[in-house]
Amino acid sequence: MDNVKTKAIVLRRTNYGEADRILNILTPMGKMSVMAKGVRKTQSKLAGGIELFCVSDVVVHRGKGDLGVLTSARLVEFYSEIMKDLAAMEFMGGVMKEMSRRAEGVDVPEYFDLVWQVLAGVDGILKTGEKSAKLPVVMAWWGLNVVRASGEEMNLRTDVLGDKLVENKKYGWDGQAQALKEYERGEISAEHIKLMRLMVSSPLKLVLNVKGAEKLVNELSYVVKAVNRN
Repeated sequence: MDNVKTKAIVLRRTNYGEADRILNILTPMGKMSVMAKGVRKTQSKLAGGIELFCVSDVVVHRGKGDLGVLTSARLVEFYSEIMKDLAAMEFMGGVMKEMSRRAEGVDVPEYFDLVWQVLAGVDGILKTGEKSAKLPVVMAWWGLNVVRASGEEMNLRTDVLGDKLVENKKYGWDGQAQALKEYERGEISAEHIKLMRLMVSSPLKLVLNVKGAEKLVNELSYVVKAVNRN
């Protein structure tokens, strides 16, 4: 038996009994299931640290079973703007659901960082009133990077024939080969490819400052969706 101190993001909360909750939390060490005893009581000291769309410092007591016990939860950052916007809540709900699935039984420390970046990014664009323009950029960044972190990185160096991608050609997405294919009327240009390369190698905060990214990601949306279906 031991105590684990770590940062955590709540993926899912389920009421249990009269006052408890079972939480699925994402940490840099992976996904955990924990019991938050008495957290639904008004005087609970844990309640403020297990809100949705927040990052907290937690202490988990781990015994012999799979279910740990949450003994401490202190709020680090609460991304409250997300709670005020339906589209943002729906997107982040999807992020949490996908992460809960992908993190089941695997240890990928980068997952925690990706979700944290997305929480901060969505909250930031809501504060600045840039949701319409920049939420699609966040969605594309998330879609490409969660696949990359899962070991299914998109090939952005060569086409379906193994030839190097070049600036003066147009490409389309070949769903069967899961790669770019030279296509005279293709919508994917060198600028699109450069943006995708930047997305999978750079923090979200940097990508959100790229001029013209909004238009490019709209044209890439079908590619991101296709990559995430596999």
